[in-house]
Amino acid sequence: MSTQRTYPIDVASIREDFPILDRHVGGDVTVAGESDGDTEPLVYLDNGATSQTPRQVVDAIVDYYYGYNSNVHRGIHQLSQEASVAYEEAHDRVAEFINAAGREEIVFTKNTTESMNLVAYAWGLEELGPGDSVVTTEMEHHAALVTWQQICKKTGAELRFIRIDEEGRLDMDHAAELIDDSTKMVSAVHVSNTLGTINPVSDLCDLAHEHDAYAFIDGAQAVPTRPVDVAAIDADFYAFSGHKMLGPTGIGVLYGKESILESMSPYLYGGEMIRTVTYEESTWEDLPWKFEAGTPVIEQGIALHAAIDYLDDIGMENVQRHEELLAEYAYDELTAHGDVEIYGPPGDDRGGLVAFNLEGVHAHDLSSILNDYAVAIRAGDHCTQPLHDKLGVAASARASFYIYNTTEEIDRLVEAVDAARQLFA
Repeated sequence: MSTQRTYPIDVASIREDFPILDRHVGGDVTVAGESDGDTEPLVYLDNGATSQTPRQVVDAIVDYYYGYNSNVHRGIHQLSQEASVAYEEAHDRVAEFINAAGREEIVFTKNTTESMNLVAYAWGLEELGPGDSVVTTEMEHHAALVTWQQICKKTGAELRFIRIDEEGRLDMDHAAELIDDSTKMVSAVHVSNTLGTINPVSDLCDLAHEHDAYAFIDGAQAVPTRPVDVAAIDADFYAFSGHKMLGPTGIGVLYGKESILESMSPYLYGGEMIRTVTYEESTWEDLPWKFEAGTPVIEQGIALHAAIDYLDDIGMENVQRHEELLAEYAYDELTAHGDVEIYGPPGDDRGGLVAFNLEGVHAHDLSSILNDYAVAIRAGDHCTQPLHDKLGVAASARASFYIYNTTEEIDRLVEAVDAARQLFA
């Protein structure tokens, strides 16, 4: 169990910005935020699904709605101009955060899944055909796996999977065999949402480019937790979601190299993304607005800007070190009894999550028991059903950590797992 820890960040101060962490949960739920019976302080360990939101981000949303709520790029009046500037500056801030060349390379979507679909439909349907291949991995989230699976079915392209080894790492020799001159796209997750594996995405991009293929990196679990430089990685496309990095739901980011986005047709058509329209023809607006049809995610973009400011104030290197500390501690504590299996690499070589199973206890039952102890985790296949099939398990429990979590909270997790162990003994 934990002794006094020195964290790389000021966790106590950070927790003050998240009122939800003061909640007590448990008992019989009656209405939202209320319960009957015994309650315990919330231990929120489901950050891989959605992180919590600090006051500063909520304040940015309130400021928009109370101060300058208006549609963007459509009005001459002051409120519209202010909203337009804030929305455009949000693109600039995201570009700076991941080291993109500029706002032209940053498209706002609903989430990582929509970013995947945008590229798959706008690029894949046009460029893929029989004799082509798309190479992905055995650890992909359904957002990537299902999307490329269906696009390959529509186009006649072949879908290939880079295998994983016993520790849950990519077999890069196998990757080099699969990626060949038929390959048009390599799509890989940066940090696995189940295994915690941190993939060598720069090497995968290099392999793709050696064969004149593009590379799409799913950064949904990476951008919130570590510094990401899309230029250094040399990804052609990179996607992530705001709700996993302190932002609101309903906003995702697609980074794409400007020359590639320029060559692609729009994914959605309508207002905002057009320059000229006649009854016969239409032309498209400049990047990135060409891919943001209709009223865009204005509030969400402004709030994402605030979330990035919050993370940058902490320092992404510090965020990464804190996550690594928690992941290693959780790995060691959970495996101490010998009846817990954790999937993926060792605790000092993974992202900030652990997916595991307790011998003799179904993951759903374990999650329910943990909930009785006010410990919130995820249970299921985590949108990686084929990976779970490969691992030989129907489901797993997953604890995922973020900037406001502590080793003491991991102790609470371990104590609740101990209770489940005794219950099913």
